[in-house]
Amino acid sequence: MREPTLVRWALRIATAATLAFIYVPLLVVAVYAFNASNIQTWPISGVSLRWFERALADGSIREAFLNSVLAATGATAIALILGTMASFAVHRYRFFGRGTISFLVILPIALPGVVTGVALSATFATLSVPFGLFTIIVGHATFCVVIAYNNVIARLRRNSRTLEEASMDLGADTWQTFRLVFLPSIRTALLSGGLLAFALSFDEVIVTNFTAGAGVDTVPLWVLSAIQRPRDLPVVNVVALVLIVLSIIPVYLAQRISADAGGGGRI
Repeated sequence: MREPTLVRWALRIATAATLAFIYVPLLVVAVYAFNASNIQTWPISGVSLRWFERALADGSIREAFLNSVLAATGATAIALILGTMASFAVHRYRFFGRGTISFLVILPIALPGVVTGVALSATFATLSVPFGLFTIIVGHATFCVVIAYNNVIARLRRNSRTLEEASMDLGADTWQTFRLVFLPSIRTALLSGGLLAFALSFDEVIVTNFTAGAGVDTVPLWVLSAIQRPRDLPVVNVVALVLIVLSIIPVYLAQRISADAGGGGRI
């Protein structure tokens, strides 16, 4: 039965309003990145690429981008290893406290970032661990592991063990079965989880603020600092636009990978 015309139009308007609520502020930042003036007035006074040139010439921005990439890569690698191991243990074996372990692995993503940041900062200080890129990676991995865990365990629940059992019956050892049967069956879950974890780590600011220490900037920390300086505001808009684009890519790829692999629908 077809929806009444009034209902269809109401749904379209509601959808458009929702998208506008989410994306209009991002479009405003994107427009200001091309503003010829360093004063944010609407409409913009003209179109210019000079703020992009200034951003490219700024060594502190390049260093912050490098730190963000290194931190996101390290956190993603740790999250994939730990998340996969935890999901395999929880899915394959029955033991006391299994449900509790699953809950505890997922919990960090729900905790306020400031709580996680304070806890990590206190722990690093107690253990006399120097604050820097390493502590940022560890801090990011605590919540990125949730993304990897959820992706892998969801795939394991949908996969059948028949192929693995057949592989063992045909003479393959445990390593061969893992490498040739098990790993390919979760490959797309690992890839999509890794992409989402990378995007989440790259943009993280609260936990990073508590774990970075002095002298180490990531892109979000640089933006947080530069936005307080009016003369740097146009460059902040450029960096924000680049972040928007860079964030879209891994999320889009992860969505496509999950959908193409039959990973339970779109993210």
